[in-house]
Amino acid sequence: MARETEMRLKLLALAMLCLLPVIGAVRMALNGQWLPLGLYPAASLVCLLLYWQDKRQAREQAWRTPEKVLHASELLGGWPGALVAQQVFRHKTRKVSYQLVCWGIVGLHQVFWVDYLFLGGRFLPG
Repeated sequence: MARETEMRLKLLALAMLCLLPVIGAVRMALNGQWLPLGLYPAASLVCLLLYWQDKRQAREQAWRTPEKVLHASELLGGWPGALVAQQVFRHKTRKVSYQLVCWGIVGLHQVFWVDYLFLGGRFLPG
């Protein structure tokens, strides 16, 4: 029962974190900029598959996916897939240095969307 509650809280947190990117991507799509709307799901799927492959390779003691590749896929919009993969595969959840970078990337995306949606892109380049 406690595990179910924990999973529900994690899903709620994921949904809350995805709220700004979804609203922002839809708003951009309505203005003719479709890239973010397609990029987040595609990058999340790629990121989830990279985590799956890395977890499998770790079990087999084979060549691993470099952390910089995982972080790059998170930065390109795959962080929702990374958060799901971390829980599903129980992978990269205990390494503090990895988690700090991962959550920094999530925070960066949140700041981007807050700026775009509420500050008129005041701090965005261009």
